[in-house]
Amino acid sequence: MTTPPATAKDQVRSRRRWVVLAIGVLAQSSACSFVFGLPFLVPTLRDTLDLSLAAAGLYVAGPTVGLLLTLILWGAAADRWGERRIMASGLALQAVAVGLVAFLPHPGTALLVALLAAGGAAGASVFAASGRMVMGWFPRDERGLAMGIRQTAQPLGVGIAGLTLPSLAASVGAFPSLVLPAGLCLLSSVLVAVFAPDPYRPPRVEGEAKARSPYGAPLLFRVHSASALLVVPQFAIAAFSTEYLVREHGWGVAAAGAFVAVLQIAGAAGRIGSGVWSDRVGSRLRPMRQLAVGATLVLLTFALGDLVAPWLAITSLAVGAVVSVADNGLAFTAVAEIAGSAWAGKALGIQNTGQNIVSSVAPVALGALIGGYGYAVGFAVAAIAPALAIGITPVRDEPRAE
Repeated sequence: MTTPPATAKDQVRSRRRWVVLAIGVLAQSSACSFVFGLPFLVPTLRDTLDLSLAAAGLYVAGPTVGLLLTLILWGAAADRWGERRIMASGLALQAVAVGLVAFLPHPGTALLVALLAAGGAAGASVFAASGRMVMGWFPRDERGLAMGIRQTAQPLGVGIAGLTLPSLAASVGAFPSLVLPAGLCLLSSVLVAVFAPDPYRPPRVEGEAKARSPYGAPLLFRVHSASALLVVPQFAIAAFSTEYLVREHGWGVAAAGAFVAVLQIAGAAGRIGSGVWSDRVGSRLRPMRQLAVGATLVLLTFALGDLVAPWLAITSLAVGAVVSVADNGLAFTAVAEIAGSAWAGKALGIQNTGQNIVSSVAPVALGALIGGYGYAVGFAVAAIAPALAIGITPVRDEPRAE
């Protein structure tokens, strides 16, 4: 098992930070392949269990509900005990919960939803701690890039799910196909425990006052609110692209899953690009606001295309898969920098909680809206959220690098 750096200078000089980053990306991707991979199982679930779109959304929302209930607790635990211990134990627990979903014969709906929520709750450890670990290992002028790379984990995890879960579900069943993300979580747990030490932390001076809460001013609340609103376009596209292509345009399930997986990989590149962009302009929130404008336009263009030009709707899905996820790393970097090291875990937990509250509600609410009024109305209503985020993002109040 590797040891943490002895000083801040040792850490900056060490190439180990790139190894830690790579392991963090794998760990987050593994967790995301489960938490955000369930939409790829919706067509199979609806066919085999005769579910409505809103009922299928209940299964999709299960992991994110478990996630949001425990994110702040995991973040506080990471602030106190370190990132490695929290990530390794959480990933192991997630592997167990998801493995039970895959292997239990004919569990009832209540037990399935409970296990899906438990898997999300355990995976929250990675969401809360891996961002803190990356922020601790990288200096400010590399953080946008590093966090952008770390944030590729979500689209990469969704991409893994899109390439594998539909085909696995067709051959072995929807829930047994989850053995793949369970195995990835177990592998990641071992790698974190062995090769990903906590970043350097200066020793606390005896009698030193505790760091003051950064929540005395509205700045962090506005960042949290804006990024939560920007989850709506992300989930509108991620949760319903496969279903839209299959039901509305007659694509095969595997072909639609592969298409969305490719778009997720493009989205991963977009997150890195936005991180580099933020490093160069010295701002996380100005690019974030500009991406909110882009997300609003994408959703409205999709709604128009669904009504009059199917090719425009599909093109909007492709563009939106990149634009709607590019802001995520910017918000996380801004939150961690504003909160400071003593509060980063808790603040990132709150950040994730807000986003996952929206992501838990969005599939069910949008599923009901689309089911009743069609995709054009559903996506046009969803565009209200990023439009609000444009005004809420506190660009003028953002602290500048010293």
